[in-house]
Amino acid sequence: MTGRRLHRQSLQPGARHYDVIIIGAGMVGATLASLLARGGFSIALVEAMEPRPYDHNIDVGLRVSAVSPGSAAVLDQAGAWKIISEQRHRPYRRMQVEDGAELEPLLFDAPAFNLERLGTIIENDLVQSSLWRVVTSAGLVDIFCPDQLDQLNCDGKLSRVSLTSGTPISADLLVAADGAASPVRRAMGIRQDHWVYNQCGLVTVVAKQRPNPGVAWQRFLPGGPLAFLPLADGRSSIVWTRPTAQAEQLLDMDNSDFITELDHASMGWLGKVESCGPRAVFPLSMRLSECYVSKRVVLMGDAAHVVHPLAGQGVNLGLADAAALTELLIHTRLAGGDIGDARLLRNYDRWRRSESELMSYGIHTLRSLFNADALTPLRRIGLAAVRRSWTLKDMFLQQAAGLGANAPKMATGTALKTLLQGND
Repeated sequence: MTGRRLHRQSLQPGARHYDVIIIGAGMVGATLASLLARGGFSIALVEAMEPRPYDHNIDVGLRVSAVSPGSAAVLDQAGAWKIISEQRHRPYRRMQVEDGAELEPLLFDAPAFNLERLGTIIENDLVQSSLWRVVTSAGLVDIFCPDQLDQLNCDGKLSRVSLTSGTPISADLLVAADGAASPVRRAMGIRQDHWVYNQCGLVTVVAKQRPNPGVAWQRFLPGGPLAFLPLADGRSSIVWTRPTAQAEQLLDMDNSDFITELDHASMGWLGKVESCGPRAVFPLSMRLSECYVSKRVVLMGDAAHVVHPLAGQGVNLGLADAAALTELLIHTRLAGGDIGDARLLRNYDRWRRSESELMSYGIHTLRSLFNADALTPLRRIGLAAVRRSWTLKDMFLQQAAGLGANAPKMATGTALKTLLQGND
């Protein structure tokens, strides 16, 4: 729907006014746009480039996400899950974690923790395309695409935006879902802490002698973990974390040499590698913003936080951001309040920053613990504690499933309709 403009009557001379302007229509921004529009809010969604339609005839993409049950529930309320579930995806019910220096793996089975599944492996392109179909077909969202933020002026009353097309728009609240290099965050002067790991994640799709039975398998190795994520056709999408120089060497190898290295690293799990698709690498880092809000501005997703992919929680944190903000805005609207009020934004900041920092620093510590070449005493104690303690396993799984104590209500099964009725 390139160039689509849905004109509404201007509530402010010279500019169209909305309840919320969302900059960025990636997975997080599009989810928020759909949730809020279905909740009766007027939404402007600004995106530089229309995503390409998903084509199931093309081979599996290199970028996939382990979408948690909580995130699946949020996507369902946004109207995208039905579209996603009719396409190529793979639920997994078991997670197997191995340490290169330990023989006994850690096993997490969904039924043992009263879960139907631990997560679902989905191509990022499918999630993005499904959400785009939702926000462009319902007629509830004004979409400015291709277009970008040019100027931003936020004060105590309004967020005013000029787009590169020359279009002026304003809103009671502006949401930055515009990625790790967020222009909105920079414009608001919000500082970030940034950790560079000198590591890259190498991704590819492989087939082994035996098909992946629906297990998310991860082995910790010196230099970084190797993960096999199950795909719908029995192959696995792998993410292999290596120091940057080694990752680039693996990328440059011919297929036979790379397969030899991968066979050695995976220690025969599911047999030998029989085929391997194209490879790519991406640098790994962690970014945490000092705050997620400013005057009538909210940061979410990668604009607010970028986490190491060790636990596969980046997309899930962003979708929880969208669900949490929707919940707060609905409650404020029902109470007759201002959706850009500083107190509401502080509540969002405390809620989401505490959750993302807990996850980010937890992954950061885990990464440091497992990067050692040897099985240190602290690492041995930690592994033994998790292996023996049902409580620790349950806490870990509930958090990873997006169903922890501070999860948004939509993630744990409350319908958007129920929130709108104020009966939650």
